[in-house]
Amino acid sequence: MNDETIIAATRVWLEKAVIGLNLCPFAKSVYVKDQVRIVVSHAPHVDAFLEELDAELEHLSVTDPETTDTTLLIHPTLFPAFLDFNDFLQFAEAAPADLGLEGEIQVASFHPDFQFADTAPDDPGNLTNRAPYPTLHLIREQSIARAVASFPDPAAIFERNIETVNRLGPEGWAALGIPYPSKG
Repeated sequence: MNDETIIAATRVWLEKAVIGLNLCPFAKSVYVKDQVRIVVSHAPHVDAFLEELDAELEHLSVTDPETTDTTLLIHPTLFPAFLDFNDFLQFAEAAPADLGLEGEIQVASFHPDFQFADTAPDDPGNLTNRAPYPTLHLIREQSIARAVASFPDPAAIFERNIETVNRLGPEGWAALGIPYPSKG
């Protein structure tokens, strides 16, 4: 598995699900302006991956948003099990504050087997947070604030997304052709 394949799969997911289904109404503008940095990590263990996360957070904090507005940090092999990834998120989500970036950058997460609490693994709503590989999305809070200010009801996005994937169903999602290499 090479970086080009991983990035290509991630782009298919971005274009067909995140943007194509409008799961994130703010994604298209930064994607078409090539302001999304996609980084593939090959860190051999969690500590090294956290160091890479720190480096990407620092990079994003000093980079002009017109160049890079958001970053996707992908690790294709370190977290095959969602529960391990979910346990790791407490450290990832604390990283911005640890670096003095609280209020500047947030961390969101995606995983091929993402599962919301109190849902079954095959609940279609889980699809809203399923990416081809375990992915950390580093988001500038200033960008979120700008996007939210321009959206009539940002609180409704989550509910609308659940309705969208429920209507689509597993067959419709599969028809999008998003490659999930870990699923065979």
